[in-house]
Parts: sequence; structure tokens; C-alpha cells
Amino acid sequence: MIRVRIATIFILMSAALLLAGCGQQGDAGQEEAQPEEAQTEAESEADAVSTASVVDTADGFIRAASSDGTWIIAITQDLTVDSEIVVAGEFTRRDEIYRKLALYAQDEDRNITDRYTLTAPRLVVRSENTRIEEGTFVGDVYVEAPGFHLVGATVEGNVYFETEALRDSFEMDDASEVTGEIRIGTR
Repeated sequence: MIRVRIATIFILMSAALLLAGCGQQGDAGQEEAQPEEAQTEAESEADAVSTASVVDTADGFIRAASSDGTWIIAITQDLTVDSEIVVAGEFTRRDEIYRKLALYAQDEDRNITDRYTLTAPRLVVRSENTRIEEGTFVGDVYVEAPGFHLVGATVEGNVYFETEALRDSFEMDDASEVTGEIRIGTR
């Protein structure tokens, strides 16, 4: 009986937090506030489509980027991953399909307070509309899905697109930079 009550309380608290997060309205052009604490495994199972992962370890980042991960992966410090990172799966947020790698911290007014560096030998993008925002990725990016975006981000390396159509769907704002080559082909 106590277990049922604890489970009910946990479910009600999770639902209240989810509803509170969904009810926040900011300016239409601004992104969602970065979550302040890491997602629990139970929350992940409850709503993997709309929750976020805040990570500070290589293993946590790899899990969050997988097809079993979340729509947004936010790091809280510079992070080095010694193996390939694969961003996979289809995720939606507010009826839009996309993934976001948030390489920054922000305050409650959505002002960016810090930018971080994610380092890996390669980042393979297999999720549609993946965007890297407001930080630096050090390594090569291999794009295998449409709609790859850089928003206020730097790639210190090359960006390879599997096809011309994927290259044509690429967007990069004026605040972004790729220090290496941007080309078709995988090597």
C-alpha cells in the first residue's frame, strides 16, 4: 500500500512538473530554458519525446544522443568523448521534428551565461533537423539526415554531407563557423 502511494505521488509530481514546463511561454523566437537538473530514468520512460537530458559525462552524452535518448542534450561543462557520437532517432518538440545539442548555459531570462566545448573524433548526425547551438564542437561532423543546423556554434573540424540534397538542407547563421571543409562525401 505504501508503494502504491509513493508511486502515485511520484507520478503526480512528474505530471505537475511536465505541465509546468509546457505551460511556460516565452518570446516566439527564443528557445526553451535549459533544464536545471538531470532527467531521471523514470522520467525518460514516461516522456522521452519532450523531456531533456542534462549531462556532464561522456557516457551520459552518448546515451542521450542515441535513439533511446531525448530531443535536447545539454552539457554543463566542457566535455570530451573518446569515441564516435551518433545522434539517432526521431524526436518531436512542439510538433516539430528535431534534436538539439545545447552547448551552453543560460539564466532564467534566457541570457547565455556560458558556452562549452564538446570534443569527439566524430559526430554522426542521423536525426532529422539536428542543431548544434551556442558552443563549439571539436571534431568532424558526418551528416546523414536532412536539416542540419548550426546556431551560434563553431565546428572546429570538417562537415561532410552524405549527399548533395543533405548539403542543400544545411543552415548556418552568421554567428556560426566551420573551420575546416564543408563538402559532399564521407572523407
